[in-house]
Amino acid sequence: MTTTPLRPLPPPGPPPGSPPGSARLRLTPGPGGPQAIDGVWWPRSDDLTVELPVLVSALPHSWPQIAHATVNAAMWSAFPGRILLANHVIRLHRATARHAPDTLCLVAPGRGRWDLLVVPACAVGADRQAG
Repeated sequence: MTTTPLRPLPPPGPPPGSPPGSARLRLTPGPGGPQAIDGVWWPRSDDLTVELPVLVSALPHSWPQIAHATVNAAMWSAFPGRILLANHVIRLHRATARHAPDTLCLVAPGRGRWDLLVVPACAVGADRQAG
């Protein structure tokens, strides 16, 4: 039996000095084998139609074009079936598990899948007030 070592998650909290309007995103370092979470995303609001385009534009250029995104719809104020981003459609899907974790699954068919842990905007605001 072989085991794959787990990579540490990025430090908690959005990247320091994230300018307003930029995606607050931390990805796990480097390429490697399968992992449960590829990074953490801290959206600034619960409006998926605003936040997802900001996130996608901040992804590394080495990532292929994202075609599908699966999210926990309960986290977002609106849930359209698709979003148009720079003349490209990203189809949105609801997570089917009742107890789906707060993740975002990004898929480029035939090219890859990336799972990001989503820290709700209300949790980030509460964290700032407590600190």
